[in-house]
Amino acid sequence: MTDEQICYCFNYTRTDIEQDAFREGRSTILEKILSEKKTGGCQCTTKNPQGR
Repeated sequence: MTDEQICYCFNYTRTDIEQDAFREGRSTILEKILSEKKTGGCQCTTKNPQGR
């Protein structure tokens, strides 16, 4: 079984988020994604099969 892809732009999976939360006491991945989106690093419309 494959790990569920959560973020297609930055290739984060459910396991990545769980491990980040375990290491940091909370997941910091959302903050990383939002920071990248502000600088134009998000490509959801092309990388996400659902176009979002």
